[in-house]
Amino acid sequence: MRAGENRSKAVETVVSQRALQMGSSFPCRICVVGFLFGVCLTTLFLAALTSGSFAFGGISFSSFSNGITSWNPSTSDMSNINDQEKVSFLYSAWSALLNESMKGESDQLPQGADQVRNVPKAPHLENCKLSAQVNKKLDKRVENESFPPWTLWKGLLDTYPSSEPRKIWGDPWSYMQPTADIDGKLIASHRNMDTRWWRAQGLRYLMRFKTEYTCNLLNAERHAAFGREAAKMVVLATPAKKWLEFLLKPVLKAKLQIEASPPEATEEPQSDIERFVWSNHKPWIPRPLLSMHVRMGDKASEMKVVGFEGYMNLAERIRKRFPHVHNILVSSEMQEVIDKLRSYSGWNFYYTNVTRQVGNTSMADYSASLGPEVSTNYPLVNFLMAVDSDFFVGALGSTWSYLIDGMRSTGGKVMAGYLSVNRDRFW
Repeated sequence: MRAGENRSKAVETVVSQRALQMGSSFPCRICVVGFLFGVCLTTLFLAALTSGSFAFGGISFSSFSNGITSWNPSTSDMSNINDQEKVSFLYSAWSALLNESMKGESDQLPQGADQVRNVPKAPHLENCKLSAQVNKKLDKRVENESFPPWTLWKGLLDTYPSSEPRKIWGDPWSYMQPTADIDGKLIASHRNMDTRWWRAQGLRYLMRFKTEYTCNLLNAERHAAFGREAAKMVVLATPAKKWLEFLLKPVLKAKLQIEASPPEATEEPQSDIERFVWSNHKPWIPRPLLSMHVRMGDKASEMKVVGFEGYMNLAERIRKRFPHVHNILVSSEMQEVIDKLRSYSGWNFYYTNVTRQVGNTSMADYSASLGPEVSTNYPLVNFLMAVDSDFFVGALGSTWSYLIDGMRSTGGKVMAGYLSVNRDRFW
């Protein structure tokens, strides 16, 4: 093997060795491997999904927002177009464009909208093809087979044997600011601090780039959950004159019998700051967003199970300090959790629209009832959206919440804190 190949695998060797040793218990190792195997499955499903409804991957989000009736601009009264109708039209146009980008269904464009491709860009959607191309370029080794471009730092791992990472790096977990809160107290130390730290590094390395398929899943779910809010935001920010000029000119021509053809629509040129700075911003979501993973059901055999009221008490603690927090993304396998959401006023809840467990059904039976596609896709979407949320409430006794904590700790969310209803059983 050439020297360049040895150097190129240094980082992978160190992280892989530590990742294999991350869990001190068999269930933890199984969970990590199972989750990553599920991520691989989502990539395989990409080839199989070529048709179906807008709910890409068989899942969609629900919320408690008021519904907006559909609008056909070719039959609406042009003298009385209100903002609600504009929101409905824009949301429908984005839905059609999203379907077209994911599945090539160009025939689903709203009726009468000849210039639907020129509607304002959706702030909550990501260009998945471009993102996948950038990620592939960043993760590809250069010609001399040295480190890929994203490894911009010049660490000591290139010169020291892979068996000495602890000697080089020290014990960072021993002097990090504690951020996990349990029973109103920060957990400054426990017997698995090193395992928690290494698990987070290994998971972040393995999950460093999203595939195009995963990006499409997130686009579809953000659109189902936040699409109408994004449309309302764009409508309110778009002057009425520009709205009529770029969106309704074909309708005006048909209604008013305008003989002159509208000018050919062209995309506005982007400035340098739009291309090289703003283009790197993440898709819009309603912030601040609090994510909550409620683990109940058969998990009672492994940890202290806390009712939904306990999780909401922690959410209220967050809002007491940050009163502008009112959006909660809820993930749970239990239907009783979803049923209780309406009893909490003053909050906007979002949740995945899937069948949930009723009673004490085992997780294995529940996953089998959903089928491999849904049971893989909807947890993955909830996982990644929880990682990107501003605050998190969960149960560190749940390995799934533990993994979310690891991704948040290595993704710029560590100082947001972590409020847990219980502690990990191995601490």
